[in-house]
Amino acid sequence: MDSNGKVALVLSYQYPGKYAFTVLAGAVESDAGLADVALHFPRERETLLATLRQCADEGCTVVAAWSFYSASFGAAAEELAWVRERLEGRRVLCIAGGVHATAETEQTLRAGFDLVAVGEGEHLLRELLHRLKRGEDPKATRGMARLEGGRMVVNGRGEGVVDLDAFPPFAAGNGKFGAIEITRGCIYACRFCQTPFLNKARFRHRSVRNVAEWARVLRNSGRRDVRFITPTSLSYGSGDEAVNLAAVEELLAALREAMGPDGRIFFGTFPSEVRPEHVTPESLALLERYVDNDNIIIGGQSGSERILRSSHRGHDTEAVVRAVRLSVEAGFLPNVDFILGLPGEEREDIDATLRLMEQLSDLGARVHGHTFMPLPGTPYRDAAAGRVDEETQRRLERLASQGRLYGHWKQQASLAEQIVQRRQPRARGRA
Repeated sequence: MDSNGKVALVLSYQYPGKYAFTVLAGAVESDAGLADVALHFPRERETLLATLRQCADEGCTVVAAWSFYSASFGAAAEELAWVRERLEGRRVLCIAGGVHATAETEQTLRAGFDLVAVGEGEHLLRELLHRLKRGEDPKATRGMARLEGGRMVVNGRGEGVVDLDAFPPFAAGNGKFGAIEITRGCIYACRFCQTPFLNKARFRHRSVRNVAEWARVLRNSGRRDVRFITPTSLSYGSGDEAVNLAAVEELLAALREAMGPDGRIFFGTFPSEVRPEHVTPESLALLERYVDNDNIIIGGQSGSERILRSSHRGHDTEAVVRAVRLSVEAGFLPNVDFILGLPGEEREDIDATLRLMEQLSDLGARVHGHTFMPLPGTPYRDAAAGRVDEETQRRLERLASQGRLYGHWKQQASLAEQIVQRRQPRARGRA
């Protein structure tokens, strides 16, 4: 791709891809060599198209980028096709990344993307943009995949992020703020979850100093609240299953100072959660001292001991009950996640889950229902889509009508079927 040195990066800044792009835009704006790359954040397709046209007409080398989860792949592919039909001959390099693109790279390429990023994107995006600025071939970027003669070619392995401190958690220079990622990767490797299979089954923690530094940036921008991205909140500072409360307290104390008397800390709640066995009187007392949230999210997932074991959850149902009792006693409202339709579920497993839901709601919890989706990149990738039968749905709706259950399990059942339908061509063989 020819270049006059002017490069524009146009990010399809829509849910859920905007969360990844907030981080990746931070990686770009913090690289002094990319200071002249124009970043654009259109939030709907009409603005996306208009921005691409304008940048191309101004003589820029234009990169259009999408990031998506498996459930939103179809919408992203449809938007790509819509944009391409209307570019009227303008040259735009269309790239994709994220967990689905990494797990289903060939499928993503065959949807029409020119290049697909495999793995973590910070180093990869920087390298791609530097190549374009120098007028070099973007296909030479490490970790990028492409179709060549109808076959997929991957240009080696991209560089992963060893030290989270090396990159900002958001793009403050462009006014794009978000939750601070304090931990990447997860040692638990639950069989239904994409996180450990994209970001490796080990913890990488952002340092206390670095988290506090970015919290101050957030607070100085006029924002009052700070939230965190982590697969398991109380694993911060730990390298294994043990909870390191000293590390958690060091983090929360530094945050309290950074956010000031009017700042608010939300920890162990959206967009992250707490493992049930990590909920103890000591950990709850620590949270009481420092955080502003009055609720916590606990991963329960199933009321069946057999299903918990087969999905590699690493805890039993008693841990979930104990976590709810302790949370309520400490003054927190526990929100407990459950996944319906997990692989191998029989009627007795479903009934056990429903009974546990009812028991926990009687204890004072709210239950958050999900339907299992066979996500690419996970050991359950080839499982059947989760389903909620009529009897189960009636019981769930009764809980919901009482205000004890919430969630999008009905919509997720449809999304699960779509994921299964889209994976079928790949299952028949590769070109």
